[in-house]
Amino acid sequence: MSTFTPLSGSSAPKPARAAVRRSASVAALAALALAATACSSSGGDPLGGGSSTSAAGGASTSAAGAAGTSPAAAPGGTVVVGSANFPENVLLGSIYAQALRAKGVKVEEKFNIGSREVLYGQLQSGSLSVLPEYNGALLAYLGGKSADPTAAAVNAELTKTLPASLGILESSPAEDKDTLSISQESADKFGLKTIADLAAKAGEFTIGGPPEFKSRQEQPLKDVYGLTFKEWKSTGETTANAVKDGSIQVGNVFSTDPKITQLKLVPLADPKNLFGAQNVTPLVNKAKVDATATGALNAVSAKLDTAGLLALMKKVAVDKEDPSAVAKDWLKSSGLS
Repeated sequence: MSTFTPLSGSSAPKPARAAVRRSASVAALAALALAATACSSSGGDPLGGGSSTSAAGGASTSAAGAAGTSPAAAPGGTVVVGSANFPENVLLGSIYAQALRAKGVKVEEKFNIGSREVLYGQLQSGSLSVLPEYNGALLAYLGGKSADPTAAAVNAELTKTLPASLGILESSPAEDKDTLSISQESADKFGLKTIADLAAKAGEFTIGGPPEFKSRQEQPLKDVYGLTFKEWKSTGETTANAVKDGSIQVGNVFSTDPKITQLKLVPLADPKNLFGAQNVTPLVNKAKVDATATGALNAVSAKLDTAGLLALMKKVAVDKEDPSAVAKDWLKSSGLS
């Protein structure tokens, strides 16, 4: 997994001109940039470029964080943790900020700022120090490609693609990525555990997802898993509900969408890595974080997995709990505070 040696006491190099998430289809992760435009009910699409969707749960925001502005860099020694403007990213930002404080790091929070276009520039300028990112989508945003969809390969490409002033820390096992999900009833009735298991039933099943899902994934599903479905439906944000009520049998639901737990859906395992890596990964301005901050953020990554993030998102998006309080409880239960 790609890391860097933190810098101390040096000024950030002049950032290179370059230009936050989702989904990579593998048929060749060359299609990453296309897949990166999907969104889920976990709170909005950080690649939306100017979406004004606010984060749920009363998360703190900065007046300087409005899209298109450039807040002044924080005083020396302060690590500024930012986030995109959707609930999951605000939650992750709060986890990062509180984990840093627990290690004695001085932290400023600038959450709910906006899209990756705004965030990335602020990280390069040093106005922000740390962002919760998604490795596959970030690579696509930067114009990089990885023929291998695994986290290690994607991170290796990211390390080559990022400007010298920026770096990634350890990726967490937690991923916010595409899944093919079915009802618990279908899983039990047909013994379905993986996408490969659908081969015997796909011809009888209707599959649904966002409007662009068929054009992006119909051929890869045939090529990688040999699946030809009876019918494709555009179900958009109602996909999870459509799986539950039986109007479709298979749905493209994102892995941290709280409806997975709420509706008792079963995400099918993807043994052939059709959907590329989308691991939650700290992206940092190297000059703004030291070894203590790096260690605190890597410790978070070591503890955070997809099931855990899904449970946390249920608290934020469904139960309407404050993201800061949810983050605090998770850090305490994980031994990180």
